[in-house]
Amino acid sequence: MTPAQLAPRHVPLVHLLRDGMVEGVHHGSVVVLAPDGSTMFEAGDPDVAMYPRSTAKPLQATAMARLGLRLGASGFAIAAASHSGEPMHLAAAAETLAGHGLDEDALGNPADLPFDPVERDAWVAADRKPSRLAHNCSGKHAAMLATCRERGWDLAGYLDPGHPLQQAIRETVEDLTGDAVARVAVDGCGAPLFAVSLRGLARAAARIATAPADSPERLVAEAIRQRPELVAGTRRDVTGLMRAVPGLIAKDGFEAVQLAALPDGTSIAVKIADGGDRARKAVLAAALTHAGVREEVLAPYRDPCLPVITGLATPPARLSAKSV
Repeated sequence: MTPAQLAPRHVPLVHLLRDGMVEGVHHGSVVVLAPDGSTMFEAGDPDVAMYPRSTAKPLQATAMARLGLRLGASGFAIAAASHSGEPMHLAAAAETLAGHGLDEDALGNPADLPFDPVERDAWVAADRKPSRLAHNCSGKHAAMLATCRERGWDLAGYLDPGHPLQQAIRETVEDLTGDAVARVAVDGCGAPLFAVSLRGLARAAARIATAPADSPERLVAEAIRQRPELVAGTRRDVTGLMRAVPGLIAKDGFEAVQLAALPDGTSIAVKIADGGDRARKAVLAAALTHAGVREEVLAPYRDPCLPVITGLATPPARLSAKSV
């Protein structure tokens, strides 16, 4: 089914409180699916078309694994990453390139400074210039080039939606999500971006998280679980959550998109309308609580003044203004 291209009917998900009064509201949509694919909880409009942004990277990495790409855990983790630009991230992406006879010049993503503020400040202080390897998507692009090299495909134009690589990625996205791609856009890194539904994104996360041994999906899932620090960074909430919750797969994306899946196949997809990360984190923690993750495990990822949330609808996730 092709998700409808309509303005999403987002609902209030997060209230920002100051001295007990609502000061701000974040709207969005969220869906939590049970291991059998049934809906445990939903709010907003999880069935209209949306851009998954970087939450699509585990799906893209799965497509490349299906095409025969074989990398170690660090290679697939960096392929699925929006990395922080720490030295380990740059080294992992460079290793994928070097293993296929390529270097940074082959990357089609823009040059950038590291995403992490600490790394970026150190980079600027050292008078280092933006580089393609430092871009947060360089690991995905390195894997795309490696896949083309292994398949004997032309490296030039590997970001064109008509290139065999991108056609195969589209097919995998449609297979994993159960959605027909509603629209093709260009992501910030220059790669094709396939619009699907939030529910489809949750279905895809569940399929990757529960993939059988020796499957291409399992290669990606295990890499993410083994090297969560490569998927995001040492100072990122997504990495911390994956370390705290055994077997969790989680991936964030720009404009406050989030996917997550527990090893039993319970899966979550979130979109915050205004792109606000503080709301993304609050709703993800609430959804994981709803999915059965213990409150004490999630406590470090909530505002200290948050009330315990046992459901997502009443009350909405609440942020304390003290943390803003």
